[in-house]
Amino acid sequence: MPSEVIEFSGNIIDSWTLPRTWDVITNRGGNLIVEDLRVGRSKADPSYARLKVEADDDLTLELIISELQQFGAVLLQEKDVQTAPVEQDGVLPANFYSTTNLPTEIRLSGQWVPVENIEMDVAIIVDRQKNRAHGKTMNDVRIGEEVVVGHDGLRVRPLERARERERERELFAFMQSSVSSEKAKGLAIQDIARQMQETRAHDGKILFVLGPAVIHTGAGHYMAELIRRDYVQVMFGGNAIITHDIESVLFGTSLGVDVQSGEQVEGGHRNHLRAINTIRALGSVEKAIEAGVLKEGITYEAMKHHVTMVLAGSVRDDGPMPGVIDSMQEAQHRMREALKGVEMAIIVASMLHAIATGNLLPATVRTVVVDINPSVVTKLSDRGSFQAAALITDVELFLGELVEALS
Repeated sequence: MPSEVIEFSGNIIDSWTLPRTWDVITNRGGNLIVEDLRVGRSKADPSYARLKVEADDDLTLELIISELQQFGAVLLQEKDVQTAPVEQDGVLPANFYSTTNLPTEIRLSGQWVPVENIEMDVAIIVDRQKNRAHGKTMNDVRIGEEVVVGHDGLRVRPLERARERERERELFAFMQSSVSSEKAKGLAIQDIARQMQETRAHDGKILFVLGPAVIHTGAGHYMAELIRRDYVQVMFGGNAIITHDIESVLFGTSLGVDVQSGEQVEGGHRNHLRAINTIRALGSVEKAIEAGVLKEGITYEAMKHHVTMVLAGSVRDDGPMPGVIDSMQEAQHRMREALKGVEMAIIVASMLHAIATGNLLPATVRTVVVDINPSVVTKLSDRGSFQAAALITDVELFLGELVEALS
């Protein structure tokens, strides 16, 4: 039978690495033989396992090994990574390796080299002359580039569960344990605030991903305050967040509903179109600020405090508002550029932008998802953003308490 010998080391027992490994092998039709297993005698000692994985055919074995590499499996018979050239722009070679968002290394000339710009579902481009590798999307690959194929010479480093009994780590383990609306929100928000303060203390960037519910719930002024306090360096959203933010500033409504009273305003259903039309007539948001038309709000504060905003449109957008990107490929490119230096991401009430952002974030970026709908967090986790901590709560409550915790 075709077989490979793999190794695991580190915190592989209480992180459930080995049970998940058994499941993958048996569920995919393979067989395993435990050749060596050593369990650490203390919390500081790593554990070690060497397994022989067998399958009925080479294709099944390759599928099993590729999946196990996501848990940190390393082939015992170390070989250099294999590559194949791109023969057509935007088309990857057969058997290309598709990445996860975990820290990844490849073996070049007998040395392990980190893969730069890692994110999930991209190819790995190898530059042998510079002894470097980086992630690249399928659409961006060009003829002649060397792409990693197969599973030789690859090493993925999973994020191990921390052993320390630190309050912060306990909190995020608690938040990630399951999706529930019954979590201790006050404690969670205080620790999120502390993490934000620590991130900014060494000039780390914080990303906020915002949905229009931030405006609909009347929480826009809290976001504006966070920007003024320098806790927002990057902001992602769509046409809706900027449109309803500006609508609320110019007309006091969001989707035609009075932001203060919560009552429907007569004729208010067209206020978002009036907001878009006003800015389009002036030419841009910047010109609206210069003319004194826009004097407050999230967009105003973001412009004044030089927050990097990437606003990606969709097929259902009205307008759109000037500054909204109508090309999906351009939006992805701008988002990737803006993520450089981001150490913490807070995603608030935005399912589609939450998933899009999760696809781009390395697993090392601390990610918090806040939504009243538990399925948002579930969808994000199902797509591979397992590092996301969940807080199921009202947007206004969260942002209000967050501002207070940061005071």
